[in-house]
Amino acid sequence: MINRWLFTQVDNSALIIFRVFFGFLIAAESFGAILTGWVKRTLIEPQFTFNFIGFDFLQPLPGICMYYYFAVMGVFGVLVMIGFKYRWSMIGYTILWAGVYYMQKSSYNNHYYLLLLLCIVMSLLPAGNYFSVDVKRNPALKKISMPRWCVLFIILQLWIVYTYASVAKLYPDWLDYTVAKGLMLSRANYPIVGNILQQHWVHVSITYFGILFDLLIIPLLLWRKTRLSAFIISIFFHLFNSVVFQIGIFPYLSLAFSVFFFSKERIHHMFMSKKEFYTENKIVIPSYRKVLLPAFAVWFVIQLALPVRHWFIPGDVLWTEEGHKLSWRMMLRGRSGYTNFYIEDKNNPGKRIKIDKNQYLSSKQRRLVNTKPDAIWQFAQFLKNEYQQEGKEVAVYVNSRVSVNGKKIKVLIDPDVDLTSVDWNYFTTNPWVIKYEDE
Repeated sequence: MINRWLFTQVDNSALIIFRVFFGFLIAAESFGAILTGWVKRTLIEPQFTFNFIGFDFLQPLPGICMYYYFAVMGVFGVLVMIGFKYRWSMIGYTILWAGVYYMQKSSYNNHYYLLLLLCIVMSLLPAGNYFSVDVKRNPALKKISMPRWCVLFIILQLWIVYTYASVAKLYPDWLDYTVAKGLMLSRANYPIVGNILQQHWVHVSITYFGILFDLLIIPLLLWRKTRLSAFIISIFFHLFNSVVFQIGIFPYLSLAFSVFFFSKERIHHMFMSKKEFYTENKIVIPSYRKVLLPAFAVWFVIQLALPVRHWFIPGDVLWTEEGHKLSWRMMLRGRSGYTNFYIEDKNNPGKRIKIDKNQYLSSKQRRLVNTKPDAIWQFAQFLKNEYQQEGKEVAVYVNSRVSVNGKKIKVLIDPDVDLTSVDWNYFTTNPWVIKYEDE
């Protein structure tokens, strides 16, 4: 049964055309990051970046070298699209994107994490075996079929993402339209649609459409009778997100996934009619079967476990942020507030100097460090290294007050804790993040 589901050979037109879309989009992501100034704002202008804790060794290259870094990524994307040295090009892009992802989080986005996962998966899939420069140069590589697990893997991964995104929205601030109202308020100055986005009916629509779309889109695309309608709805949903939220390539990447849901015959006819269509449905047990099944199990156990880990960490994740990342909790809250940092010479306790964050941080980094516990802790470590001298030890204290979704502003960090004296807990709570029973 498992062999039939995973290793039956099916036509590979969907994977081949997705490779072309995917290569184009990741190239656009890389070159676009240069042209829009994202690289400059995020990786060149700041004095330092808020890397993922534990990845301190990942730092931006000096000067303008990050432009070259992203240009190389863009070239890798083009090579993936045309299928030149496909495997190595995809691996190269994956390594460079992982570097970008882990070296900064002032521009953290769940979609960046999804792209990293997809890059890993695409590095393993046989997506260069047709309509590629590799096949042109070496016809022996040409194949018109692939094992079914290639499609099942992508569909299951997407199902996990969308389902968790839907379930995460089932909480009071989303259901009473607070989140939708907050998201649209910051877009009131948009031409033409800005005033419309402030209407109550729009907030109600966004609230419930967001839940239902994420929950049902994969089942509806899988069912033949609802597939076309679901695809049309998906076009509207993702174009709306592209225009209103301006989240780069990801709405278009989401639409590109549709090739895995429509029938193989239709995708072949629409995009690759000159290619021979595979119909034999042979079961071919590969040599890597003993490795694939455990790898499948480990991958999906991790994917299922990470989004629920916050239930095992004390405190509300919306307040503490502990367990928020890597869990598909998208557009669920708005955080505002301030955090002031104070340096104290341990040899002269009681005398504290307030730090001017503007000397060290960009405006985007200041927004991060004002409200996020991990960034607050990291900046405290940075200040320790800046101010500590031989024979002089310093402590760093903070006055941090934060509001989530416009609610009452409250103290986030224990003001009596020297943040340079505590470690960051990766897998459980950090006790110096204050919890409240009403959260």
